[in-house]
Amino acid sequence: MNEEQRISGEQEYAVIFYDGVCGFCQKIVQFILPRDPEGKFRFVAIQSEFGRRVLTEHGLDPEELSTFVLLDRGKIYTRSTAGLRVLRELGGLWKLLYLFIIVPRPLRDLVYKLIASNRYRLFGRTDACMLPRPQERARFLA
Repeated sequence: MNEEQRISGEQEYAVIFYDGVCGFCQKIVQFILPRDPEGKFRFVAIQSEFGRRVLTEHGLDPEELSTFVLLDRGKIYTRSTAGLRVLRELGGLWKLLYLFIIVPRPLRDLVYKLIASNRYRLFGRTDACMLPRPQERARFLA
């Protein structure tokens, strides 16, 4: 079974869709990689053909790059909920931040949108997606 078939169904790992040209988004991916030694997460740039197709199949607009998307066990999570679910899976003290899930989603997403709308200005924008190190390459699906 190839990655494309797996991601459309029940995959054995969660998939994070990120803005591949966003400096902040790339830092988030670089933050997750060493804190996920079991490889629970795979990564796909939203701008990739594969990422765009999968998001569209799940009813999301890939042109809307201001959202963090997590596909886990066939279910899509976005914005603050996606971020909190990722932190929960990283374990250690990071999972304690999942307690913020009790904050009403509109309030959490308001903070998320504030950061997202300023991410290029604060963290920059690159012309291309990051290149993973050879030992991490298999965790990037497209």
